[in-house]
Amino acid sequence: EYLQQYRGEHDIRTTWQARERIVVGLTGGPEGRTLIRRASRIAAKGSGSEILAVYIARSDGLTSVSPKELAVQRTLVEDLGGTFHHVIGDDIPAALLEFARGVNATQIVLGSSRRKTWQYIYGPGVGATVARESRPDLDVHIVTHEEVAKGRGLPMARGARLGRARLVWGWLVGVVGPVLLAVVLRGMEDAPGLANDVLLFLFLTVVAALLGGVRPALASAAVGSMLLNYWFTPPTHTLTVQDPENLVAIVIFFAVAVAVSSVVDLAARRTHQAARLRAESEILSFLAGSVLRGETALDALLERVRETFAMESVALLERSSDVEPWTCAGSVGPAPVARPEDADVDMPVGDDMALALSGRVLPAEDRRVLGAFATQAAVVLDRRRLVGQAEQARRLAEGNRIRTALLAAVSHDLRTPLAGIKAAVSSLRSDDVAWSEQDRAELLEGIEDGADRLGHLVGNLLDMSRLRTGTVTPLIREIDLDEVVPMALGGVPDGSVDLDIPETLPMVAADPGLLERVVANIVENAVKYHSGQEPVHVAASALGGRVELRVVDRGRGVPEEAKESIFEPFQRYGDAPRGAGVGLGLAVSRGFAEAMGGTLDAEDTPGGGLTMVLTLAAAPGGARVDADLPAQVTS
Repeated sequence: EYLQQYRGEHDIRTTWQARERIVVGLTGGPEGRTLIRRASRIAAKGSGSEILAVYIARSDGLTSVSPKELAVQRTLVEDLGGTFHHVIGDDIPAALLEFARGVNATQIVLGSSRRKTWQYIYGPGVGATVARESRPDLDVHIVTHEEVAKGRGLPMARGARLGRARLVWGWLVGVVGPVLLAVVLRGMEDAPGLANDVLLFLFLTVVAALLGGVRPALASAAVGSMLLNYWFTPPTHTLTVQDPENLVAIVIFFAVAVAVSSVVDLAARRTHQAARLRAESEILSFLAGSVLRGETALDALLERVRETFAMESVALLERSSDVEPWTCAGSVGPAPVARPEDADVDMPVGDDMALALSGRVLPAEDRRVLGAFATQAAVVLDRRRLVGQAEQARRLAEGNRIRTALLAAVSHDLRTPLAGIKAAVSSLRSDDVAWSEQDRAELLEGIEDGADRLGHLVGNLLDMSRLRTGTVTPLIREIDLDEVVPMALGGVPDGSVDLDIPETLPMVAADPGLLERVVANIVENAVKYHSGQEPVHVAASALGGRVELRVVDRGRGVPEEAKESIFEPFQRYGDAPRGAGVGLGLAVSRGFAEAMGGTLDAEDTPGGGLTMVLTLAAAPGGARVDADLPAQVTS
C-alpha cells in the first residue's frame, strides 16, 4: 500500500520490475489451459515469479464462453500457485494493458488469434493491438495453440459504445462503400440490372450496420438510394425517375435498408446486454460464494473492486453518526479519499457507511454490480468484527478457565509443600523433643524437597505466563543432543532411563537452556507414570533435515482423543496422584519446542504406554556455532 502511494505521489506510471509478474489473458476458450501452462513454465525460470490469469468479460456481443471451461482454468491457475481475476472492460486490449500495468506486470501471455483470415476486416485482433500498444518494460508472448484459425463466430455490432476503429470502418463502408460500388458497377460492360444493383447496395448497408451500428447504416441507405437514382435509374445523371416501377424499387430499397439496419442494431444491443448480464452474474456468483465461505478478507475484496472497475483506489468509509467525521475501515490503492464527497464514485451502504472509488466515473449500468460489492464489503467488515469479538470472548473465557484451574491446583500443590516445610521447621525449633542427627537430616531433607517442589511449580507458572504473552526469546545455535540430554536427566533416579544417542547424530539448531527444560519435563513425566520393569527408553535418530528424540514409557498410556488435551495447561490425565504437579510440564515443553521451531507430539507405545516425540531441525553443516552465546528466556 505504501509503495502504491509513493508511485501515485510521484506520478510513476512505468512498471517496477522487482520480480516477474506474468499476466495470462484468457478468452474462455479451451486454449486457455495451454496459455496457463506456458506461463507456469516461464514463471519457473525465475525465483518468486507470480502468475495472474485475467478474464475480461467481453461486452461486444461475441460468442459466449463456457462457464465450466472458465472454472476449469481457474482451478488450474490456483493449483499452479497463481491467482484468477475477472474484469469487465469494453475495449479488451486497453483493459488488459491497464490491468497489467496496475499489477506491475512484466510479461503478458496471449494466444494466437482464433480469427479466420477474412475476419481481420474488423480489426487487427487483441494480440496484435496489445503488442503494438505495450511499453518496452512489458513483454508480450503470443503462444500458438490447437484452436488457431478455428474462428469464434461472426462478430456483431453492439450498437453502443463501439470502439473507435469499428466506428471508423462503419462510416467508411456506409459512406465511401456505396460510391466505390457505384464506380465498379458503372465500369462493368455487362450491367447486372437494377434488381441486382439494389441487392448489392443493401448488402453494403447490412455490413455498415454490423460494423458501426445504425447511424452508418442509415447513411449507407441514403447514399445508396441517391446513387441508384442518379446512375442506374433512367434517365441517368439526374435525380428524377421516369419509370414509376424504378421509383418504387428505390423507395422499397431505402425502407428495407433502414429496417434491416435497425434490426441488426437492436440484435447487437440485445446481445451486448446479454453478455454484460452474464459477466455481472458471474461476479455476483463470486460474491455469493464468498458469503457462503464466510470470507473475512476486506482488503482482498476491495482489491477485487479496484480490478473489476479499473479504479486507482477504493476505500470503505464509515462513521458512528451524521455529525461524526468519516473514518477509513479499509482501503487499497494510492491516496484513497477520506470522504465520499471527494470520490469519483460513491456507493452508500446504509446511512453511516459508503464505498468510495477514485479513478474514473462509472456508467450507470455498472452501479448495480458496485452496489453488490458495497453490500458484501459491509458484511465482511461486520463479520471480521464479530470474529474479533468472538476471539476476545474466547480469550476471556480461556483466562477465566486458567484462573479457576490455577486456584484449584494451587490450593493443594502450594499448600501441601508449604505445610510440610512449616511442620518441619516448627519441629526443628521445638525444645520439647530431642532430635537425633538422623531425624534432623530427614526433616531438613523434607524442607529441601518442599522448597524444590515450590520452585518447580513457580518456574512452570512463570514459563507458562511468558509463553502466553509471547516473551520467550530462544537463542538458537548448533548443539549436540549428547551434551544436553544427560544434563536434563539430573532430576530422575539413577538407572531409571536408558539413553541411546548415536555418535553420528547430526547437531540440532536449538536453544540449549530451553531444550534442557523440554527434555527434563518429558523424561520426568515418563518416569513418573512408567510401570514396566525396564527403564524409560530415550533414543534419538535423524530423518532427512530433522532430528527426532523419542521418550518411551510403559505406563497406562493415553487414549487417542486425549493426546492433544494433555498439552493444555493444568491438565492431569487419569488418576494422577495429588502432588504430581499442576499439569503445566507438558504445556510448557510444547511451547518451548515450538518457540525453537520444533514440535512435540504424543504417540502410542507398541505394547502399551506413551511415547513423546520431540522433533527439531538439524543444524546446517556450514552454520556458525555461537559457543559463547548463553540461552535465556526473556520476561
